[in-house]
Amino acid sequence: MAKARRKVIITCAVTGAIHTPSMSPHLPVTPNEITEAAIAASEAGAAILHLHARDPDTGRPTQDPDVFAQFLPRIKQATTSVVNITTGGSPHMTVEERMKPATVFKPEVASLNMGSMNFGLYPMLDRFSEFTHEWEREHLENSRDLVFKNTFKDIETILRIGNDNGTRFEFECYDISHLYNLAHFVDRGLAKTPLFIQSVFGLLGGIGAHPEDLMHMRRTADRLFGDNYQWSILGAGRNQLPLASMGLAQGSNVRVGLEDSLWIAPGELAKSNAEQVTKARLLIEGLSLEVATPDEAREMLQLKGLDQVAF
Repeated sequence: MAKARRKVIITCAVTGAIHTPSMSPHLPVTPNEITEAAIAASEAGAAILHLHARDPDTGRPTQDPDVFAQFLPRIKQATTSVVNITTGGSPHMTVEERMKPATVFKPEVASLNMGSMNFGLYPMLDRFSEFTHEWEREHLENSRDLVFKNTFKDIETILRIGNDNGTRFEFECYDISHLYNLAHFVDRGLAKTPLFIQSVFGLLGGIGAHPEDLMHMRRTADRLFGDNYQWSILGAGRNQLPLASMGLAQGSNVRVGLEDSLWIAPGELAKSNAEQVTKARLLIEGLSLEVATPDEAREMLQLKGLDQVAF
């Protein structure tokens, strides 16, 4: 009897707070653009849609629930994909601001950075020099002196709110210490298994993007969590698909999307999130693996279901 092929969850991070509108004409900004991009990514094979919001006039990241309300119901109506709402928002926001959308809309999944860290975006000033809005340049320049704050108290607050709402988490781990922070909350009963661990590589301030860094993350997670987690790979920028390939060979799921990388090939901007999802799908199928459907992802992560959200 043939052995069933492993199912791989594709997460698509549709917009986000790292890149700015001037960096790519394909970055979704308005609620209509975010809706269309999310639906197309779902149709391409993304089981999970990781969603931020932006001010439709300036493109600045926003956690205003009124902006999220302009695209969340439309995405739910048009797809069966799992909606994952950010609690990261922007490093310049307070934890209270960052939690508003997940508190109001009670999604199946929310993202959660597992520690405070330096968050250096300023090297992008070497690549991009022309900006439409002054906040874009300031956003990058100010990251020379920026700590993304997520203290143990902040993490506990976010976990308790999510647990009360039946929301599970995409635990974003930018370094080995973040895995140990997560283990601490598992031991306290606040982080629930099966965990969904998103290992993030290649952002200045976090772990690097060398293959040995990826293997170190995997070994440490295995030692701390055993079989009680689903592992996913997020490679920033040009590391997106190479690290996804390495992770797939070691049993990971994958995350792509214009939040994490604007590129589809060296020097070539991705024209859409769906284009990156399609390329990830080709990697998965080329390894004789199968892309998980949204309902298969729900089963793998033990999610509450689309009918239990508040949008």
